[in-house]
Amino acid sequence: MKKYLYLLIALVAPLLASCSDDDDNAQSATMTINKIYLEDVNAKDSVFDREVTFARLGQLLRIEGSGFTGLKKIYVNGYETYFNNALMTDNNIWVTLNAKTPVDKADESVRNTIVLVKDATQLSYSFIIRAAAPSITSLSNSLPMPGEKVIAYGANLQETTKVTLPGGVEVTSGIVSDEDGEWFSFTMPSGVSGAGTVTSEGANGTAVSPDYFNDSRSMILNFDGMGTQGYWSWSETGSMINNEDLVNDPLASGRGKVCQLIPQRLINAGGVAVKGRCTEVWTAGNGNDADDWSNFFGSIPATTPLSDLAFQFDVYVPEAWSGTGQIQITANNNVSFNGYGSDEVKSSTTMTTVWVPWLNDDGSTTPFKTDGWQTVTIPLTQFSKYANEVEAGQSPLFQELVDDRNAASYKNFGVGFVNNDITVGNVELPASVCSQLIYVDNFRLVYNRTTEVSDY
Repeated sequence: MKKYLYLLIALVAPLLASCSDDDDNAQSATMTINKIYLEDVNAKDSVFDREVTFARLGQLLRIEGSGFTGLKKIYVNGYETYFNNALMTDNNIWVTLNAKTPVDKADESVRNTIVLVKDATQLSYSFIIRAAAPSITSLSNSLPMPGEKVIAYGANLQETTKVTLPGGVEVTSGIVSDEDGEWFSFTMPSGVSGAGTVTSEGANGTAVSPDYFNDSRSMILNFDGMGTQGYWSWSETGSMINNEDLVNDPLASGRGKVCQLIPQRLINAGGVAVKGRCTEVWTAGNGNDADDWSNFFGSIPATTPLSDLAFQFDVYVPEAWSGTGQIQITANNNVSFNGYGSDEVKSSTTMTTVWVPWLNDDGSTTPFKTDGWQTVTIPLTQFSKYANEVEAGQSPLFQELVDDRNAASYKNFGVGFVNNDITVGNVELPASVCSQLIYVDNFRLVYNRTTEVSDY
């Protein structure tokens, strides 16, 4: 028995020595990285294995090189990253960039590096790591005057270093970026005459805003000559706002005349009571060429889906507004201004909607105040008639909105202040007398579509 045991040891020992030598050799073998490929099964251009110079968190990479046998660990930006060594070869490694990998918060000594580690050697390779693609979802002030601040909101906007405005105007100084990438800000320069998008460049790549920056091409009414204001039955105590109620921009931004939605004459009289029709400002309506919105076909083709369009206006609220009051917007007259929750803002025949900035979806309230002029964007598919059509699975076009206005008995476009009670579920919010300072300007139609930016 001992004889056979000695023989087995004699036979196996060289094999063990050979395996040990091979492992030692693998652990000390030099590693090289030649190229890195993105493995993208959803690639729109069918290039599923594409050489890349950067990658984003969550993406699957193929690292091509040599000497990978025996690899023990991979660090990306200093973060230990799992890989399946059963799928690895001496020339290829497949690894998915973990979503928890630090990017802008990675230590400078390891940022934008992939480190491969064996027992006896390691390789550090410079490679740009980015978070998920950046995006701009909205702009705080989309029709700014030179010198005003603009804030772009979105995601993954860290370290924004360059902003390009319509007409190719570039901003490279004075940009402030949020550490969490939720926003960046810049100051509007002079000389921007075009309309379109804001494009940003930062640590995570390029982002493009919705297509409505500096766009006044489809202006409904700006109180300074674009569009025609209409008023009738005006009185000192009445709801109608006429040109005598207009005021100079209180911020002297260069906007000229603006509308104080609760005129000073009513504030001086103690404010507006609890009722539906408190104040109202209108375009001239019937017989006025500017109220035929087919005039906008040059900037908004008739076949444009309403889902790609929005109504915008600028608002300045210098003091906290909460608890009472709302703004109703209507694309034609013959409405009663009954506000939030009323039949007319749910109707399949009216073209109206309500904006209550201090009201939350659950009935709670958050005081609303603006630091300077701020843009409000309301998709046209939130106006009652078209909201009903979308809910029914239809896709209304801009031509339908134009036809609906031209067929209306009263073609005025209007904005009014309503001060009715509000009920949200079981929450009741009783209205009270209101003397809120609310300035509005630049009623306009704009594109509200976003552009997807491809890395390749």
